[in-house]
Amino acid sequence: MTNPIKKIQVDAPTLQHYIDHLATIGWQPEGGIVRPVYSPAWLKARQQLAEWMRAAGLHVYEDAVGNLFGRLRGLDDTRTILTGSHLDTVKLGGKFDGALGILAGLVALQALHKHLGPPQRSLEVVALCEEENSRFHARYWGTRAILGLIEESQLEALRDEQNISIASAMRAAGLPPDQYRAPIRTDLDAFLELHIEQGRILFDEHIDIGIVQAITGLQHLLITVKGRADHAGTTPMDLRRDALQGAALMAVEITRLVQQEGRPAVVTLGQWDVRPGAVNVVPAEVRFSIDLRHPDAETLQRLSVAIQARCQAIAQERDLQLSSEITGQSAPQQMDPALQALLIRAAGACGATWKAMPSGAGHDSQTMARHLPTAMLFVPSIEGRSHSAAEETPLADAARGATVLATALSQLVYP
Repeated sequence: MTNPIKKIQVDAPTLQHYIDHLATIGWQPEGGIVRPVYSPAWLKARQQLAEWMRAAGLHVYEDAVGNLFGRLRGLDDTRTILTGSHLDTVKLGGKFDGALGILAGLVALQALHKHLGPPQRSLEVVALCEEENSRFHARYWGTRAILGLIEESQLEALRDEQNISIASAMRAAGLPPDQYRAPIRTDLDAFLELHIEQGRILFDEHIDIGIVQAITGLQHLLITVKGRADHAGTTPMDLRRDALQGAALMAVEITRLVQQEGRPAVVTLGQWDVRPGAVNVVPAEVRFSIDLRHPDAETLQRLSVAIQARCQAIAQERDLQLSSEITGQSAPQQMDPALQALLIRAAGACGATWKAMPSGAGHDSQTMARHLPTAMLFVPSIEGRSHSAAEETPLADAARGATVLATALSQLVYP
């Protein structure tokens, strides 16, 4: 028979103080936070986190790429359970995405230390760097450093909009890029990440906690449609090879195919480039992006094939040329079943309602889970808002999630 779990309550006012104060670092007059990796705002936020970690009695240190850790030493200090999330934000992002996972981990460790004393295994809360891809195309940079997945060539190849390499940005932040392999960890036994849902399922269904089963896979494609430029006034409609009209029909059909598949399949056609782009010229070429996501690999691939086949058929019907290029992809990733079960038990011990669900967004956990047992729990986002200044999660929901996290961690390090 499974032993009952004791609820570990976090301090909600402390969590609220952390959330409100951290949100001021990088906050813009027009609303929203700008806190890209290695920026002055990012460094200031990291300094503030370090102060809070020290005040909580944690051993604080950083690694060579800028991940910040607060360690609650265990009686066996050779093995570690890790929790946390990312500190960087998208441009004009909200105060909960990433940051809440760090702050929830911090108050969880505070509560565990206060109520249960030193753990059997060490516990760490981490502020990971560059999850959002908002400055460099270096997504999960901090996590990949921990797992030994950074390649030396990336240090100079990865550049921001000002053509500053990630190595140069690291040096400017006081970090040694030549030590990029130093952060590799071999002592980690598990990773647990709390995050806002960034969708509206929990909000709409009035559910307290989401237990993530799998993180979605995604495929990014660039579609190029070529027709012929002609005079907008003298070329009859039935004689045109209008690339935009063909691409527009493709967009409608792509949306129809994914809607027909149903939840959790989603597609976004967010970037468009029309050439020559003149008001009085029939468009000769259109390029548009496809962001296709599904947590099941077979379904993702089937939808991709169907989309490309339908686009090709439309191109042939309209005497257009079509090419497609996969510009990025990541496979779906299942979360650890045993840790999912633990989170469910912890939610029950805390009196929280829960729902098993996929994640439609990518997270550091997606990469962690390929190398060590990993689990995620979601707390609600009001109206599903995220990646904007309107992002909001009530304190009661945030503190409940942190309490579930602390309760689950207690079972891993206080046997």
